[in-house]
Amino acid sequence: MSRYDRTPRAGSARANLYDEITNKIIAELEAGRVPWAQPWGRSAAKAPLGLPKNASTGRSYSGINILLLWGSVVQHGFPGQTWLTFRQALSLGGNVRKGERGTTVVYADRFVPEDEKKRARETGEEAQTIPILKRFIVFNTAQCEGLPHDIAVTIPPPPPGLIEPEVETLIRATGIDFRIGGDKAFYVPARDYVVVPPPQAYYEPINWHRTALHEIGHASGHHSRLGRDLSGSFGSKKYAFEELIAEQISAFCCASLGIVPTVRHADYIGAWLDVMREDTRAIVRAASQASKAADWILSCLQDAAVSTASCDRRAA
Repeated sequence: MSRYDRTPRAGSARANLYDEITNKIIAELEAGRVPWAQPWGRSAAKAPLGLPKNASTGRSYSGINILLLWGSVVQHGFPGQTWLTFRQALSLGGNVRKGERGTTVVYADRFVPEDEKKRARETGEEAQTIPILKRFIVFNTAQCEGLPHDIAVTIPPPPPGLIEPEVETLIRATGIDFRIGGDKAFYVPARDYVVVPPPQAYYEPINWHRTALHEIGHASGHHSRLGRDLSGSFGSKKYAFEELIAEQISAFCCASLGIVPTVRHADYIGAWLDVMREDTRAIVRAASQASKAADWILSCLQDAAVSTASCDRRAA
């Protein structure tokens, strides 16, 4: 059984699932968002209006699943309303992209507790059932790859004006494999590519630029570029140190491009403090490596400008 399709069976887990869904809806309402009347005209998703469907069976989702999937489309900027389980994606010849996180949906069923079965046997009466929810995970087809053409969703380019032209040029100039999509920003050192959600998934599009430069910062450390140590696992001191470097790379690049820097990973501050308390030279080394990486990234932009000017002169 795939871990993506595993269903909790304990009664407490079923009860918690009701709580989880209810709390999620309450949070939306408290934030001023009505889940059953999503602001489609202003939606970050830009997905077509309609009910979510299973891309494999063609069936529309119903009930609470409509709200859960609509919310996910708006939150993550998905371009479509079609979904698949992990197994369904495989059965269609595709797969869920590595690093993608699914959306929880539920299936309503009825359950006969053991004590109720015993009571029914003893009294000869019909056993009474109780309603339950079963959890399973689905993925938007935009989170998948290798699907048949009639099912695959091609993520449209961001609307004009959301990405600063200079940043767009810089990303291309680095030559780094930079992918826009999904709902999570990350860099994969083993395969040397960056993934950043679309700009319209961010409440403030300028935050997309900060995130993109942070992940480009990580990629600058690949052994084919500046050769930093990217072997740290999540939660380790090496990982925290690399995050400290990437934060500063983003800040240095942002400042150079006229974008106000921000701390992208404030939750790492405690780990950074631990690193600096243990090694008083750590911040100096991190800043030095970040400056070197920022120089390399920004030099790509300068090289691109020189190349363009050269081409323009030849064309003239």
